[in-house]
Amino acid sequence: MGRGCSGIPARPEGRGSPPGAAPRCEGRPGAERGSQARPGPSRGGAERGWEAAGARGSGLGALGSGSGHGEAAGGGCARDGGGPGGGAAAGLSVRAGRGRGGRPRSGGSGSGAEGKGAPEMISPGFDTAPAWVRSPLTSADCCGPEVGVGWSERSLPARSVDAAVPSSSLSRTPAVIAANCRRRNRLNAAREIDPVTLPNCQLIKGIERGSEDIDILPNGLAFISSGLKYPGLKSFAPDKPGEIFLMDLNEEKPRAVELRISRGFDLASFNPHGISTYIDKDDTVYLFVVNHPHQKSTVEVFKFVEDDNSLVHLKTIRHDLLISVNDIVAMGPDSFYATNDHYFSDFILMFLEMFLGLTWSNVVYYSPKEVKEVAAGFYSANGINISPDKKYIYVADVLDHKVHVMEKHANWNLTHVKTLQLDTLVDNLSVDPDTGDIWTGCHPNGMKLLYSDPENLPASEVLRIQNILSEKPVVTRVYADDGSVLQGSSVASVHGGKLLIGTVFHRALYCEL
Repeated sequence: MGRGCSGIPARPEGRGSPPGAAPRCEGRPGAERGSQARPGPSRGGAERGWEAAGARGSGLGALGSGSGHGEAAGGGCARDGGGPGGGAAAGLSVRAGRGRGGRPRSGGSGSGAEGKGAPEMISPGFDTAPAWVRSPLTSADCCGPEVGVGWSERSLPARSVDAAVPSSSLSRTPAVIAANCRRRNRLNAAREIDPVTLPNCQLIKGIERGSEDIDILPNGLAFISSGLKYPGLKSFAPDKPGEIFLMDLNEEKPRAVELRISRGFDLASFNPHGISTYIDKDDTVYLFVVNHPHQKSTVEVFKFVEDDNSLVHLKTIRHDLLISVNDIVAMGPDSFYATNDHYFSDFILMFLEMFLGLTWSNVVYYSPKEVKEVAAGFYSANGINISPDKKYIYVADVLDHKVHVMEKHANWNLTHVKTLQLDTLVDNLSVDPDTGDIWTGCHPNGMKLLYSDPENLPASEVLRIQNILSEKPVVTRVYADDGSVLQGSSVASVHGGKLLIGTVFHRALYCEL
């Protein structure tokens, strides 16, 4: 008889498990007929995968060829190939992509590792997560900071996780309560903020669908990415493609102008996320844009033509290490650092990754000659930027409420220098080129951002971090709003006494400091 698996394997060293590496599989025997471990064929993904077998359908094979949600308890370990989805009677099968070193990719329900029969999931809402994940906690759960300490994924109940399982039974088990408490603590679910207003602010006309990231050139031209559709988060226009706006902060009354993108680029699937600019020796301006066409991750490189406010598309960059890219900082005309905010690209696995508190997020360096992981161990690496002297890279871990300072070396590797702990969910990072101060848009309460309840709006918060390399950095709350003006702030960027505040899916704010 096989032993029940926990649901998520230990993170493999590197990308994909090496031949002969046996994954950890511990836990309790599964119930009914689901405890027998069974190997399955590897479909060009993981060289070593595993599958938790359920009574009627497979369990979650996170690094194997397929996974699924069954109806009853189960769990097994198949060490020889990851196994197919198994055709769960009333569950979800998620297949791994071919040649991806074991990374699952979006698939569908039905039979086998190929994940036959279901369309690709596009930007599902938080309410599509399993009931045992999104179930609210009661006061009886005593969700204090000490709850869940020492909890590991092994303590997850060895039963399948399907909506058919009543939340009243599964979501009230001690392990799931502990995991929910950890999730709520990471999301700052209980935090409320007092407003901090600025006297000279106005909403930017024309930006109605988000302004997730902002990058300002030294001459005062600001690029704004808009229209992000991200799994689990709200979108006011889910059927419209994204846009890049430009604002000239030198104007007396700056306005946002949509940039025209050259022919040949797939505008219909444009889904811009983090952005970064690079100015070459000949003064050519390159704009790097994290893009999620069809919920994949690519990096688009454009050349900015100022004379006619246009972007000329130069190339699309894809790589197996760029699996769930969030933000980017350009290091040259074709090189950059990028953050992966999740290890998995499938929505359900991404959510389980957050739910279980796995620190598998990372930073990748990309150039045409070399692509490698340069930093790891984050809950969800988010914003990234570089110091004015180019010696340090700053990385925001949104779920750990921290900003990490990393030293950059000649071989592009990063080593940890220090960490700044904050009490908010830190999103994108902007650096004032004159002072070196870090400005960041934050989410005071991440749970409100996920639920996006019109009666309980997600708040906005802007922090200024001065002297981060010193023993006592100074952190100032420059702006805070309960959502009545600005919902879900994700970035704050300054230039010449002017401040731009962007959001994940809402409006954008222009302020004179």
